Amino acid sequence: MTEKRSLHILFLTHYFPPEVNAPASRTYEHAVRWVRAGHRVTVITCNPNCPTGVLFPGYRNRWRPQHEIMDGIEVVRVWTFLAPNAGTVRRIVNYLSFLFSAVLAGLWIKRPNVIVATSPQFFCGWAGVVLSWLRQRPFVLEIRDIWPESIETVGAIRFRPVLRFLQFLERRMYLAADHIVAVGEGYKRKILEKVNIPERISVIPNGVDLEKFRPQPPDSELRARWHGDGKFVCAYVGTIGMAHGLEVVLEAAEILKRQGRDDVVFWLVGEGARKAELEAETKRRGLEGRVVFTGRLPKEEMPKVLA
Repeated sequence: MTEKRSLHILFLTHYFPPEVNAPASRTYEHAVRWVRAGHRVTVITCNPNCPTGVLFPGYRNRWRPQHEIMDGIEVVRVWTFLAPNAGTVRRIVNYLSFLFSAVLAGLWIKRPNVIVATSPQFFCGWAGVVLSWLRQRPFVLEIRDIWPESIETVGAIRFRPVLRFLQFLERRMYLAADHIVAVGEGYKRKILEKVNIPERISVIPNGVDLEKFRPQPPDSELRARWHGDGKFVCAYVGTIGMAHGLEVVLEAAEILKRQGRDDVVFWLVGEGARKAELEAETKRRGLEGRVVFTGRLPKEEMPKVLA
């Protein structure tokens, strides 16, 4: 019987717990399962600050990388230019600073068998490309967001020469990968519109941890806290960002208000670039109690929120 080979996986991600956004949670869940399967996993990431650009308590944004062990995962936290999840120029500087810091830190990681980088964000993928060239290791690119198309769609960058240059970098990044993992068939089709490498793309959709997320009765304390007693609750859980179109929630709440209905409440659970703007617009329209902004919650609270 052939013994299973243990790998050292070097994973580059801009986001990681204690941040609670989707990329952080997803990467942690992947990494901890690889550790349980007997592999060594090293994650290079930022010091936690998303989405506000303010460091989480207990962390320092230093030039020298900080090391910690999280559930068997070796975590290396590198310096970046801190910026909130809003605007364009400061965020791009934040992304580029991670590229350079991650590559430098990656040069000191001992004997990885494979290098994996995930989007978002775009330059995290390029950090993986550069590091795979320098370390001469296979490179797997995980695509969870199509850049620069997504930033063009939300109007973050409109200058055509810059967009064309980013599109060139996008194609080169895809071609540099030994394999690409996309989260859905739509992502695969978008990639194939730009590079003809179908044999190098796999589709692995998001999964659910059924140990944590299972049917359960509604939480009465949460419903009372967020005006949900006896009402139909519509919940959005995730980033309240530029690309999410959550103004439609306010429009729906205003329609219900005009109809005299108070049997529906909307919960917006999370943080992001547009949260303050949407909160102010909620107050201006007199929709308090109909649209509730809960702020960022611990991941452990999510099963109760979704129940």
